[in-house]
Amino acid sequence: MKITEVRVILTCPGRNYVLVKVMTDEGVYGVGDGTLNGSELAVAEAIEHCSHLLIGMDPQRIEDIWYFLYHHTYWRGGPVYAAAIGAIDIALWDIKGKLANMPVYQLLGGAARDKVLCYGHAGGRTPEEVEESVRHLQAKGYRVIRAQIGGYGGSGMVRTQPPPRASIPPTQYFEPTPYMLEHVKLFEYLRKQLGDTVELCHDVHEQLTPIQAAWLAKQLEPYRLFFLEDPLPPEQIGSFALVRQASTTPLAMGEIVHNRYDALPLLQNRWIDYLRCAPMHIGGITEMRKVAAVAETYGVQMAFHGAADLGPIAQAAAVHLDMVIPNFGVQEWVTFPQEAYEVMPGACEFRDGYAYPPERPGIGLDINEELAAKYPYQRAWMPLVRREDGTMHRY
Repeated sequence: MKITEVRVILTCPGRNYVLVKVMTDEGVYGVGDGTLNGSELAVAEAIEHCSHLLIGMDPQRIEDIWYFLYHHTYWRGGPVYAAAIGAIDIALWDIKGKLANMPVYQLLGGAARDKVLCYGHAGGRTPEEVEESVRHLQAKGYRVIRAQIGGYGGSGMVRTQPPPRASIPPTQYFEPTPYMLEHVKLFEYLRKQLGDTVELCHDVHEQLTPIQAAWLAKQLEPYRLFFLEDPLPPEQIGSFALVRQASTTPLAMGEIVHNRYDALPLLQNRWIDYLRCAPMHIGGITEMRKVAAVAETYGVQMAFHGAADLGPIAQAAAVHLDMVIPNFGVQEWVTFPQEAYEVMPGACEFRDGYAYPPERPGIGLDINEELAAKYPYQRAWMPLVRREDGTMHRY
């Protein structure tokens, strides 16, 4: 069997996605997802560049192709290439499953559990609105729920400035003190109203300095969070030691970690309890399974990133892995726009707070190229974040 074509599909059914189809000379093809929020065009170009190297190769040699793609350029690494490799890798596993007539999780050793525990997102403008949102998710069966006031930063976002022109992102202005004080009060309120049985987590979105993150983790300790996510940016990984020493609040990190080398100190030093990388963003199923095995060695559980900045195909790839890794913790879960499910039919089933992988051969999804073409790519940006005085804020 030989690879004959790698199709790159840029589409926007509700939001932007970078999809691939790896075609073969035997008519079997695989689908993958390489969406990288705000950098879709860069990933698409990287996949296009790699695609010419793959023509004529045997798609069944997944391990060899992974290392070939990683090392083919002297300037290796980076999130764009990681997402490009991840998209192709997922598609190759899809082909492998179709050839074996088995879902991917069966090829990876078979189920280690019956279903995949998920967490949903609760939010609101006030503690009362957040409580209502939490209860709404509980009614859907969620047992683990992320709670946030407002968007990225709650009342810490003091204002938003629209862009001067369409080619520049909007600017949000953030101050950490009101954000921290507000969220300590939020979790005090939620525990009083909801009791201790619901599992609550919170995402800092990397907005704090190390000492601020340590203070917040300590203040939240009485409210028994499931985890506190991304209290620091990847550039401050060494400072997780300070946050860890400050409290027993469980910590999660890894949403924008895109290689094993950045994850390694977090694991070796036991600075975190949950590693949050998405398989698609770290190089696909092949690489993520290895990283998960290292995490298991250090007692760290996996909580794969699963927000709306990836699509149903990447979500399914994560769930296939969730089914087999022994150190699975929880899976972040979102519902995609209906148009996305139509462009990528066959998505995972979700019910009563748990996800279930497709039982069809391979990943279990497809790409409707004709329909995808009806939703052209739309240029979009992540907002810029500055402090109140105008200083660029690292997040």
